Amino acid sequence: MMSFLLAVAVSGCGNQGTVEAAYPSKQVEYIVPYSAGGGVDLVARAAADYLSKEWGQPIVVVNKAGGGGAVGAEYALKQAKNDGYTALAVNVSNTTMLTAGMKTPPITNEDQVYTARIGKGTLAFAVKADAPWKDFAEFSAWVRTNPEQLTWTSVGPAGFSAFGVAEWLDVIGADFSKTRMIVTKGASDSVPKVAGGHAILAVHTVGEIMPMLQAGKVKILAVSGDTRSPFLPDVPTAGEQGIQGLSVFWWTGVSFAKGTPESVIRKWEEAIAKMEKDPAFLQKLSEIQVEPTYAASEAFTKETQAETTYYLELASKKGIRK
Repeated sequence: MMSFLLAVAVSGCGNQGTVEAAYPSKQVEYIVPYSAGGGVDLVARAAADYLSKEWGQPIVVVNKAGGGGAVGAEYALKQAKNDGYTALAVNVSNTTMLTAGMKTPPITNEDQVYTARIGKGTLAFAVKADAPWKDFAEFSAWVRTNPEQLTWTSVGPAGFSAFGVAEWLDVIGADFSKTRMIVTKGASDSVPKVAGGHAILAVHTVGEIMPMLQAGKVKILAVSGDTRSPFLPDVPTAGEQGIQGLSVFWWTGVSFAKGTPESVIRKWEEAIAKMEKDPAFLQKLSEIQVEPTYAASEAFTKETQAETTYYLELASKKGIRK
């Protein structure tokens, strides 16, 4: 009897190993919680194309927009099965900033397994092309003296742009509460508003501002980060202009619902690490002005936890948390 039970146990383990080794054995849904055409969507589509070829199974991007990214994230993390066949295109706006900006966020870090970060986008500060300020230092000095005249765009008080503006105003000592946010639907809406003179400042990734910059409708006064953007080598960083300490940046990656098999997490983690060395994939990232910044699951998780703590402090300090 004991021999029979042992044989069954061994057989069961063998079958489990076969199932894990065969993953994915069918189509995988890759949920993008935003509309098609944005940075998260474009990165996800580039990754899905690579992984479909790598694994021989379709990795299908499905857009589920709404709630600032919360609708799609809730579907992937709380409604779909945690069997590894529903991945989430996760990013800063629907994770750390959502947690910091809302007292009762619909999803949190605890609802997901951060699997791998794929890339990041540098923050860029854009104003109308014929705006009077010659550089970011001059603009910051004007805002410090005239905060009530500053209008800036964001998808909402807990949006990516809101945190970028709040951090910058905190660093330069300007009164955030006296400035005015103009709510937009995203970069495709906000940058034209700045170009048309309906708002003074748009804060987005370099890639999101690039089309209007190339059209001569806006100018970028500075980028955040320690080094200049490889896509805008002639634009100085905020730090180079005396505005130190800007750390907000855009990122995107992949996460899965809690309870997803560890073997699935490892397979995606390893595949993304390999993908970030693929010339064709790297070219696609370059075309949309996204920098490859791979981080494995453990490092990715620690970074998001630290980021959440920082944004919670910033949101509380500036009255962003609602």
